[in-house]
Amino acid sequence: MPDFFYSTVFTANLQDNRPLANWQFRRLPYPARVTILQRSTTLGNRTSIFSGSTNIVQRSPVQGGGTAGVTPSPLNTPVVQFDGQQGDEIIISNDEVLAGTPTLDGWVNVEPLI
Repeated sequence: MPDFFYSTVFTANLQDNRPLANWQFRRLPYPARVTILQRSTTLGNRTSIFSGSTNIVQRSPVQGGGTAGVTPSPLNTPVVQFDGQQGDEIIISNDEVLAGTPTLDGWVNVEPLI
């Protein structure tokens, strides 16, 4: 059950930040249930999430109000969950849109379906 935790400090207007770019499980080795939690310190982040060619989340706001460096939990953060197929590449693309310098914290979990 691979997990990936990340914390990214954005510069003003940073576009297409991909936290999973170097993660070994970004391309699913087996059919899996993928869970993603993201929370920002401001309201200035937008996210797009893809699994293979499927758009899971189309450029939507990331919940604000987080504390820098604190991993989000399902108790207080919206959960994005979907089933991906073997070979699908999981892409999370985050943008900063309010010319601020927020920190975005996230967690990704991959649970095999087999």
